[in-house]
Amino acid sequence: MTPTALCGLLAESDRLQVFAAVVLGARTPSEVESTTGLSARLVEPAIRRLQQGGLLRISDGELAAADEAFKDAVRQNAAPAAPQPTLDPDRQRDLILRTFISDGRLTQIPVAQAKRTVVLEHVVSSFEPGIRYPEREVNAILRAWHDDHAALRRYLVDAGLLSRDNNVYWRSGGPVVL
Repeated sequence: MTPTALCGLLAESDRLQVFAAVVLGARTPSEVESTTGLSARLVEPAIRRLQQGGLLRISDGELAAADEAFKDAVRQNAAPAAPQPTLDPDRQRDLILRTFISDGRLTQIPVAQAKRTVVLEHVVSSFEPGIRYPEREVNAILRAWHDDHAALRRYLVDAGLLSRDNNVYWRSGGPVVL
């Protein structure tokens, strides 16, 4: 069922009140009448129409709301998710990067060495080879990736991807894309 069809079923005030009464616990037409204040002349056609439309079920003489119809309509009519940009041409590396990077930021620094290496090689691409960076600038670049920029900087140096001397850093490893 489409969201438009669901809205159409509930667009009539009587049907909306009947559905609300059932959702709130009315199990029989007489309970719906007393809950809503509507007459049997209005309640019975509303129940029939809601049942035909798939929003009400009658089981063992009791009314029940088929509220899963809303979830189903949303699932069936949801726009497909936009494809994510590829972070690395290698599928396995791309999967690792997608696991740890969301919206351009590291969600966490991987514990596993192999995964951490993949992530660090990606992060180090933020630094231009041959350029020397003061520590303050390195921290600003790494802070854009992760709040714990000091740990990230230490991992990059330990992995041989950044080198340092007297609080000046330069890229010393990792793949270079031309």
